[in-house]
Amino acid sequence: MLTYTTDSLKKDTEVTGPMEAELWASSSAQDTDFAVKLTDVYPDGRSIIIQDNILRARYHESREKETLLTPGEIYEFTIDLGPASNIFKAGHRIRADVASSNYLRFDNTPNTGHKWGEDAETVVAKNTIHHDAEHPSHIILPIIPGDDRPDEDKPNKE
Repeated sequence: MLTYTTDSLKKDTEVTGPMEAELWASSSAQDTDFAVKLTDVYPDGRSIIIQDNILRARYHESREKETLLTPGEIYEFTIDLGPASNIFKAGHRIRADVASSNYLRFDNTPNTGHKWGEDAETVVAKNTIHHDAEHPSHIILPIIPGDDRPDEDKPNKE
């Protein structure tokens, strides 16, 4: 698992709207999964899931067309995390976990390009997330400026 965690937030930060992860990744397998979890990390260390989703790599071009990967080639994967709303409180941290599985929430993949039940073959996928100038893997969060929130949603300053 690859984990990115921000420093403690200096002020309350509202995130409201559609969220997504854009990953540049390669795999040793023809098919694999990329799972992303966005969590709110409390000062005591608890990590509460805000959103999560998974992309089976064979659907990287579209959900209607299966295209297997060429092992070792770098691809751009967009993982739709869906819409959500959360106020990350001051002192909390924002975390993104990237993994190749989120079982039991999502089914496993044999990493072969075959569907479960077609045969018993499975392979271990060695996946690499790239994050450099040419491959800027990142999370897109719709941050709402503090002044745009209704007064009843703003923290009490007493």
